[in-house]
Amino acid sequence: MGLLSEGLTQVVIPLAAVVGLGFALLQWFLVSKVKVSGGHGERNGFKDKLIGDEEEGVSSVEVTIKCAEIQHAISIGATSFLFTQYRYLSIFVGVFSTIIFLFLGSVKGFSTKSEACAYNTGNMCKPALANAFFSTIAFLLGAFTSVLSGFLGMKIATYANARTTLEARRGVGKAFITAFRSGAVMGFLLAANGLLVLYITINLFKLYYGDDWEGLYESITGYGLGGSSMALFGRVGGGIYTKAADVGADLVGKVERNIPEDDPRNPAVIADNVGDNVGDIAGMGSDLFGSYAESSCAALFVASISSFGIGHDYTAMSYPLIISSMGIVVCLVTTLFATDLFEIKKVSEIEPALKRQLLISTVFMTAGIAAVTFVSLPSEFTLFSFGTNKAVKNWYLFFCVSIGLWAGLVIGYTTEYYTSNAYSPVQDVADSCRTGAATNVIFGLALGYKSVIIPVFAIAFAIYVSFSLAAMYGIAVAALGMLSTISTGLAIDAYGPISDNAGGIAEMAGMSHKIRERTDALDAAGNTTAAIGKGFAIGSAALVSLALFGAYVSRAGIETVDVLTPKVFIGLIVGAMLPYWFSAMTMKSVGSAALKMVEEVRRQFNTIPGLMEGTAKPDYATCVKISTDASLREMIPPGALVMLTPLVAGTFFGVETLAGILAGSLVSGVQIAISASNTGGAWDNAKKYIEAGGSEHAKSLGPKGSEPHKAAVIGDTIGDPLKDTSGPSLNILIKLMAVESLVFAPFFAAHGGLLFKWL
Repeated sequence: MGLLSEGLTQVVIPLAAVVGLGFALLQWFLVSKVKVSGGHGERNGFKDKLIGDEEEGVSSVEVTIKCAEIQHAISIGATSFLFTQYRYLSIFVGVFSTIIFLFLGSVKGFSTKSEACAYNTGNMCKPALANAFFSTIAFLLGAFTSVLSGFLGMKIATYANARTTLEARRGVGKAFITAFRSGAVMGFLLAANGLLVLYITINLFKLYYGDDWEGLYESITGYGLGGSSMALFGRVGGGIYTKAADVGADLVGKVERNIPEDDPRNPAVIADNVGDNVGDIAGMGSDLFGSYAESSCAALFVASISSFGIGHDYTAMSYPLIISSMGIVVCLVTTLFATDLFEIKKVSEIEPALKRQLLISTVFMTAGIAAVTFVSLPSEFTLFSFGTNKAVKNWYLFFCVSIGLWAGLVIGYTTEYYTSNAYSPVQDVADSCRTGAATNVIFGLALGYKSVIIPVFAIAFAIYVSFSLAAMYGIAVAALGMLSTISTGLAIDAYGPISDNAGGIAEMAGMSHKIRERTDALDAAGNTTAAIGKGFAIGSAALVSLALFGAYVSRAGIETVDVLTPKVFIGLIVGAMLPYWFSAMTMKSVGSAALKMVEEVRRQFNTIPGLMEGTAKPDYATCVKISTDASLREMIPPGALVMLTPLVAGTFFGVETLAGILAGSLVSGVQIAISASNTGGAWDNAKKYIEAGGSEHAKSLGPKGSEPHKAAVIGDTIGDPLKDTSGPSLNILIKLMAVESLVFAPFFAAHGGLLFKWL
């Protein structure tokens, strides 16, 4: 036994979650102190004379009221879109939970008799029907928590965007703190929520399962499936929404009409800003929650069939949850470094401050992992490893979790190097715009492919070490290690879209050039951090999928996955093709929605008299409707592809072919996801580099509206669906297929492979 008693474990985990929720509420309270309404005499909580940087020629009240109006429009657009999306998703959840219940219930013909355990031989376990029922409940809980995470994130972001704009009048440091605090609200809410719901679910299921931990933790895997299936639709739907608007606004506004980004005359501008919230924030929140839920479920499942589960060592069993609890505490301390201990004085300090967050949280977390490992795990134990038991010492697991954590940092920093305009890769891409859009596209694609190299080596190294030390459990906890600082990761990530929106609001409210420069600086740093967030999501998805793959192979009773057997090889080659098929669907969806958007924006510019002169108002609502309809319609085919593939493959071709498909999609999906995200991020920042004109080199390519700048805008527009729709959705594809296969593994093992049985 470890040093931590079972009673104490039962206190520590919910306590950490409650602390996380409390800290999130505190940050929200601090953000809410910035007032967004035209008051009398006192505005923004400060006397007028305190606002050192008064707007030139525009009274402060007018600007504040205008900001409040725009914020309200964005908030209403985002909320109504998410509610419509959730209505559609509730139908999917109903249908899919029925499928889970029927498939898993039929494994033993819906019998209610206890049966012999699959792993803990000689003992009796609960019937398969119970597993079907509880897996369905866990699926519903996971789906609900995932939707909640995304929705709360969106609410906070739309609450904070105008506040960030108004704070930018008092200096870039103040605006940074407001945006960062709002991101932290989302990060801590998500981590604490996910942990708390999982903890409560386990304890409630235990009332029925009692000593049958094998059945208990197998049914808990439904939680991960629910989380990720919602994330898939959130990511794809939100991604199509935001990019249709973005591409439409950019192509007509910037390239054809030569008006600035986020100009209020542009009809697609509200849809674009709504999109940032539903795609980048709600989608990202659900996505990282899904990763977190799945890595916890994979680790718990493998542990339940090892000595922890068989010996009923509750504290050791809860090791994954204790790591997450430690992560919340570490991130809380880390956040204080950004908001309270260091103040940002000038623009060049923004990006280093965000990078410092990653480094500080990683260093502190390493110490935290050491502490958790030595108090919660016995000094020696055995772990299940494909039919054999592997003897493991507790310090092995310290290395497994830490290596996942540090691999995440390496991926984050590599991504930053390839997508930030402070380094040569993006500057080279910007330079290639001299000769037009074609060379820009060539350089950008090359950069994306090249940026895959280091992350893949980092993932490979993490896999090899953690598997050698602690088999599949090692890989599952390495994924958890990468996600243990999720609160900080999400805070940095949500900061991006919030600053992006703040810039848009500043432009639409007609604020001075100085303010727009500040919000642009926040936004450029936010672009890079969003790319870092995507890097984390992809890296953790690779590890999570592998851990789930291992759990699936164990659960389906496959001895070895032999690539030389035709059953497996056809699965491999088809699996490797799936990310391409999926990307094709999502890219084309963005393209066709953007086409409609471009036509609508052109129509308004051509037919509404006085629109270009700024005397008439554009019809924002039509553009919002185009984006909404397109995303709801187009999210169904890619979603169906991912959800149906494991069911069809497992039922008709059997467990071995499905194992091949999972391996193939994992291997090719990771590469495409990293290259797509980084290519898009680099093109976006190359454009920002030219626009900002921060160096002599950048000035020689500018200003806005020059030929190189137009080439850069085209590159950025091509990169939009890559970095915000296809790339980020792919990591959900690989995780979701793996967790779905694991949940349905008992059914596939019992009744799968119909085609090969007939042949």
